[in-house]
Amino acid sequence: MPVQSRSGGPARSAAPAWGLPRFNGAPAAEAEAALLACFGSATWARRLAGHRPYPDTDALLAAADEAAYDLAPADHAEALAAEESPGLRPDAPRSAHLALAAAHAEYERRFGHAFVICLDGYPPAEHPDQVLAGIRARLGHEEDRERAVAADEMRRLARGRLAALVSSR
Repeated sequence: MPVQSRSGGPARSAAPAWGLPRFNGAPAAEAEAALLACFGSATWARRLAGHRPYPDTDALLAAADEAAYDLAPADHAEALAAEESPGLRPDAPRSAHLALAAAHAEYERRFGHAFVICLDGYPPAEHPDQVLAGIRARLGHEEDRERAVAADEMRRLARGRLAALVSSR
């Protein structure tokens, strides 16, 4: 599932769908590289790759959540550094692009990393409103609260990307 960059195009997405059997049987380095496309922490990727094989997707997703909860702050920072803030489609009004760029800049100045939000479950037409509302609400958070919210959003993004990675073609 792609995250959108500020330019509006896909910033990154999970590796093409492999299916769970291929994921379970891939060499560790190959599996870790695919996992890094889902969540940018090398520690997280190593943990998940090292615990294969998974009996089903639910077990993999549960392991992914557990591994994300167990990460040190430096591992979360590594994953956040691999992300790009969600943006608008290129054909959105210039004023909307400027407003969103200003909001992203303020968020990054305040918290030191890209704004991340999982938009799974929202239709694409609602993404810009959800992003702007999310930034506005989260700019009011204290640093510790925002760190926890961003970590939760990252886990949700990773789950969607991981589910896409192991889905059947």
